[in-house]
Amino acid sequence: MPKESKPNKSSGTDIFQILTERAEEERKGQREKLLAPLGVKEYFAEGTITVNKRTCKGLECKLCMKACPTNALFWKRGEVGLTRDLCIYCGACVLNCIVDDCIQISRKRPDGRVERFSTPRGFVALQHNIDARKRFEKISEVFPTAEDYIEQQHKLGSHGVSKKK
Repeated sequence: MPKESKPNKSSGTDIFQILTERAEEERKGQREKLLAPLGVKEYFAEGTITVNKRTCKGLECKLCMKACPTNALFWKRGEVGLTRDLCIYCGACVLNCIVDDCIQISRKRPDGRVERFSTPRGFVALQHNIDARKRFEKISEVFPTAEDYIEQQHKLGSHGVSKKK
């Protein structure tokens, strides 16, 4: 009676990992193809979106669907449907929704920070913080230190106009 041979485990290749990575690459490629005709160039690559079907007033308002720039939200058999590959996690739907915590978005920025919001107020606060951070960075580029700022103000004088020498 012949002996059964055991599979050779000498190669350290994880086929599941390879298949998962390939599927993810194909999904990203498909998403880029879907978004290209819409003119969308900048979007959040990673994120999640959920719509609470119990609190949604979709039939009454449809505001989230009208606000969606990619038509990822649509009317489907009595409820709001979602095409996840079209969603760019921009937050327009949350900003226009009349019910707090009905649409929840979680998205990952290129620098790794994760943002979550589900109310218009939360979205606006998030955008304000991002804009404030950008303004601070811009000011830091122009005036790296307080002394540089004070020196510039002395050069401009009290009216904001450069003094003639």
